[in-house]
Order: sequence, then C-alpha cells, then structure tokens
Amino acid sequence: MSTPTVLAVIPARGGSKGVPAKNLAPVAGIPLVGRAVRACLGATGVTDVVVSTDDPAIADAARAFGAEAVQRPAAISGDTATSESAVLHAVDSFEAAHGRTVDVVLLVQCTSPFLTPEEVAETAAKVTSGEADTAFTAAPSHGFLWKRTEDGAVGVNHDKAHRPRRQDREAEYLETGSVYAMAADGFRTHQHRFFGRTALVVTDPARVLEIDDPHDLARSRALAPLLDTPATPGLTDVDAVVIDFDGTQTDDRVHIDSEGREFVSVHRGDGLGIAAMRKAGVPLLILSTEQNPVVAARARKLRIPVLHGVDRKDLALKQWCDEQGIDPQRVLYAGNDVNDLPCFHLVGWPVAVGSAHDSVRAAARAVTVTPGGSGAIREIAAWLLGPELHIPEPHTPNA
Repeated sequence: MSTPTVLAVIPARGGSKGVPAKNLAPVAGIPLVGRAVRACLGATGVTDVVVSTDDPAIADAARAFGAEAVQRPAAISGDTATSESAVLHAVDSFEAAHGRTVDVVLLVQCTSPFLTPEEVAETAAKVTSGEADTAFTAAPSHGFLWKRTEDGAVGVNHDKAHRPRRQDREAEYLETGSVYAMAADGFRTHQHRFFGRTALVVTDPARVLEIDDPHDLARSRALAPLLDTPATPGLTDVDAVVIDFDGTQTDDRVHIDSEGREFVSVHRGDGLGIAAMRKAGVPLLILSTEQNPVVAARARKLRIPVLHGVDRKDLALKQWCDEQGIDPQRVLYAGNDVNDLPCFHLVGWPVAVGSAHDSVRAAARAVTVTPGGSGAIREIAAWLLGPELHIPEPHTPNA
C-alpha cells in the first residue's frame, strides 16, 4: 500500500489589521510562519508543507524554514476571504505542480505559536487511519458559560440553580483553532472543514493561545521561555557569530577614574571561547553602538574585527553579512538590551545573555544561563564546540 500524501497548508496573508505583519512577527526569535512550518515538518506522517500567501516576504520566510510557497491570488487574499478557499487553491496548485493527488489536507494556523509536531501528527493520523473524515485540536474545559438576555444572564451549559463541583462535571472541549485535518476528496465536495465523522485531538490548555491582537503577541513572547523546548545551536547551524559589547561581554557597568577615563571588566572565559571559535574558522565580529577605545582594544586583544560607534546596528550587520557572503539566517547574534532587537529580527539565531532585558530575552531564540560579563560568550562557544571547546576542521560558511 502506497504512503498517503498528507499536505499541510499554512494560510498566511500579508495583511493584518490587528497586528501589522503578524505572520512575520517573531516569538522566541522565530517568525510565526516559521514556527508553524517547523511544527508541520516535524510531524510524523506529514509528507509536504506549503504556505499560501500573497506576500513575498512571507514566501521567502516559508522557504527559509523548509516549506514551499504558493502564490495566493488577490481574489482570495482579502479580509473576507475564507481559509477554506486558500486551502483549496493550495491543494490544486500542489497537485498541478507535483503530479500527485493529495489524500489528506491539513489546515494549520500561524496564529497558534505553541502548536507541537505531535499535535499535528495525531490530528493527521485520525484521518489517515480511517478513524474519522475530519479532525481538529481541542482543549478540555470545565468553565461555566453564560449569555445575556433581556431578562438577565442565563446559563448556557449549566443550570444556574445547580452548581456541581468541577470534578463532577463532564469536560467540554474548546476548539483551539490551531490545526484541522480533512480527507481531501470530502473537503473538495463539502468545501468546509467539518464533514462526515469528526474526531478531536485533546491538547494541553496551557499551550492554547491564538494571536489576534498585540496583547496576545506579548503574552506569547512572555510564555515562550516556559513552553518552548529549549534549543541551542551547534556548529552546523551557524556560519558566523556577532557579539554586542556592553552588557554582553561586560556586566554593563562602567568605572570612571578622576581623569574621566572609563574601565570595564571582561571575563577570561569569554576570551577563551572567542579564541576557540576563531581557531575553528568561525567568522566573528564585535558590533557596538559605543565609540570607545576600550571596545577597539578588546577586539585587538581577541584578534577579531570590530564595528563600533554604529547608530543602526542592523544596517551595519546586514552590510557586513553582504560583504562576507553570509546569510543572516545563519548568523548567531548575542546581545542584552533593546538596541539589539533590530539585529535579533535580522538573524536566524538571536541569543540573549542571562542578564538581558526582559524584552530581549522574550525575543531570543536561545538564552544563556550565564549573565553578560560572567562567561556568557564562553557558554555560547560551548554550544558550538562542546564543553571542552574541541576545535574541529576549519569551518567553511555555506555559500
């Protein structure tokens, strides 16, 4: 028996009134569309992943994370267009391009940042196994629902005169909006996501969050360090390391003598880590907004280039990447404060040191245990080279 074609379709329009450029908004350093693509690619049984979009930047991001991009026509890209119309178009486009018939189609939403590969796989399996024609993720709920009437509030799912204990009430299930699975032929016939026998996949209520407004986005960024599986890069994931100075290689304090001369403290372990990365052939750069002799002196000591006195660190970083022929998505950038956030949004591995500002930690893809100035760069070097800072063969950046 041949393996069924299970196509995950991620609708991702460029327009969003509630949160501008929502589908490209980063959570823990990864754009929402990228998080959805990763969940689908990691799901057992999913054979193909496409992103349906009208936005070139979203299409580029989709491809960068390993999905195909389908250009969505303007007629089904407006505010009133349904997700179903985008999915049907994506299925038709996929079949025409690949010469394969889709057996099961998934509708996966970018707005659910904590969707897991396991949830995607289980939802798809409900349909591929023949257990159901359609399936969706849902979270258990024991809440008492009410509605307003002209005569006052009345219970929707309970008798207000009888208040059973939570443990005595049968659970109800809230549709999460994150992933739906449909038999493709039935979906073409009915053109909606619920037909025939419908199964639900029970998910953890703590992970349920749909991003509809800026407050939802802020909550998702605050929750990401708690809900995401910790991830740190290896040498095969990174082609260059760019490091902020103040607060990242120092503890962010400045000592000033009676002559007005500034002194800072650095960590010898950081110097060891930087030397090991340099010997491993990893391109390195210090990038700082401060025009300060101490920054230049430290760079000379470490024998790595420095750009300092820079107003727009992101523009300087982009220019440096272009000159070096390095894809920013394969750059690790380590920082600690809000002036590092534009660089975080540019690179593939934004890293916050342990003492970083909360907003920087929330935007990071990885966070060091060690504070800035106390060996955080040594810790990053250990991610790439191992705790003993083993020097492999010289590392050649990807073309």
